[in-house]
Amino acid sequence: MALVKYNPVNYSPLGFRSFVDKFFNDDFYGGSSVSNFSPQVDIAETDQAFEIDFHLPGIKKEDIKIDFAENKLTVSGERKFKSEKDERNFKSVESYYGTFNRSFHLPDNIDADAINASHIDGVLRVTVPKDQKKVAQRVISIK
Repeated sequence: MALVKYNPVNYSPLGFRSFVDKFFNDDFYGGSSVSNFSPQVDIAETDQAFEIDFHLPGIKKEDIKIDFAENKLTVSGERKFKSEKDERNFKSVESYYGTFNRSFHLPDNIDADAINASHIDGVLRVTVPKDQKKVAQRVISIK
């Protein structure tokens, strides 16, 4: 017999049926319970640039803001929940709604004037080119 740690959050004396009832009666998208989220981000580095991909499905490029100041890149925006009147009665909403804000401190070897962005198929790609003058390496010999 194994010991199981008591967890009052997951403990339900009424069993699985009450869990299912509670699950389907929960308010998934209303109120301020879902007011912000953090989008998934992929970061890649090449010899020429950093590529930062923000996964933002369903968000229009007009609802996205990109700022760069003091070597900090900030991407923010909002995905609004459309409360349309129709016959659907949602039982589950797994999409994220609300505002988002992601910031990244970039190294000193970037070309801030050449930063560009594209938005294709729900992915915002911010390309941060490296300043080739600052990237140059030199070998130092030991005497």
